[in-house]
Amino acid sequence: MTKLETQTRPEGEILWLHATTIQRYLALCDIAHRLKSMRPDLFVLATWEAGMGQMPETEGCDHALGALAPDQSPESRYFLNHWRPDLCLWAGGNLRRGMMRQMRELGISALLVDIEEQELPTRKLRWLPDQRRRLFGGFNAVLTPAKAVQRQLIKAGMPRDQIHLTSPLRLSAVPPGCDQQVLASLQQRLGSRPVWLASRVQLAELPQLLDSHRTALRLLHRMLLVIALDDPESCARARNLVQDSGLNCTDWNANEEINDYTQILITDSANLGLWYRLAPVTLLASSLQPQMPGQSPLEALALGTVVLHGPGCGHHQPVYDQLAPLKATKQIRTARELAEAVIHLSAPDVAARWALAGWTAVTEGAAMTDQLLEQVQDILDLREETHAAP
Repeated sequence: MTKLETQTRPEGEILWLHATTIQRYLALCDIAHRLKSMRPDLFVLATWEAGMGQMPETEGCDHALGALAPDQSPESRYFLNHWRPDLCLWAGGNLRRGMMRQMRELGISALLVDIEEQELPTRKLRWLPDQRRRLFGGFNAVLTPAKAVQRQLIKAGMPRDQIHLTSPLRLSAVPPGCDQQVLASLQQRLGSRPVWLASRVQLAELPQLLDSHRTALRLLHRMLLVIALDDPESCARARNLVQDSGLNCTDWNANEEINDYTQILITDSANLGLWYRLAPVTLLASSLQPQMPGQSPLEALALGTVVLHGPGCGHHQPVYDQLAPLKATKQIRTARELAEAVIHLSAPDVAARWALAGWTAVTEGAAMTDQLLEQVQDILDLREETHAAP
């Protein structure tokens, strides 16, 4: 936001998101995307801190304005006067005193979320009145994962009922559904056969996948690999490549039956909710080459499958960085690494341990997301009722 904006303010409700890290930006946009399904006319603006670079495009943001201008600059004042958002979701610290004062004057509602102790503004002179009460008093509520933040704000004079302890702000997932009858039928048909899935596979990745599966079959002779192709138009070409490799192939989309000799099942990516539930181990493909876009691991983890991925993560890299310390996902680089990971993780006790770590990581932010959605809805509904009153 380096120059004065000239776009006309749309009619209706405007939600302004401001993030201080890319992880928070993605999480806020995910929340906005869910809100837009409940409030179709909601318009979403987004800003972030200088130095964060360009943010990835997301479904939750209608207008990404870029880095927020310095406090009390002409651009900063114009931004609020022009857009007059109904509600601001501010994630993290770097609060602007002048902008917060202007928001109070304009009657803009605001929620502060995910602020940590080290992000609190410091009190410069102990013998002066604590100005933080006025700064934070401009927020309808503060949602923080840190008890130390709660203690300091209460000490500064902020009402206790405006400060809520929550889990950290995280991207969460709404798992895709599936036909339960089809799932039960497949589970019965496959019995104890080990299964792994490669989702959204590009044709360029197929040779490496087939090499890995052939290696895995030496130890797990009955293992089935489900290949869900990224492009459904490439099914015929993929089938030819599998057959040329000497592996036995079944085409799910052609209604071919899985039998005891099926080593590869080819399908598209339209029913990933089914395959994530069926396969204890999943490679999130479109990732085996560094320049590939990768996939978000959240839906797969939410359904209890162990997630493997290649070096190509695209704009999903911050999500993987967040999950890596929790040992919720595993990166592989070669066909041998992939085969070894599939074999190791196919042991039920190992798969269960990894799946639990992944599920825990994904659901950690679910309560926070639900709580924030509820508060945003309440604030917007109240503003709507107030403005509609004669």
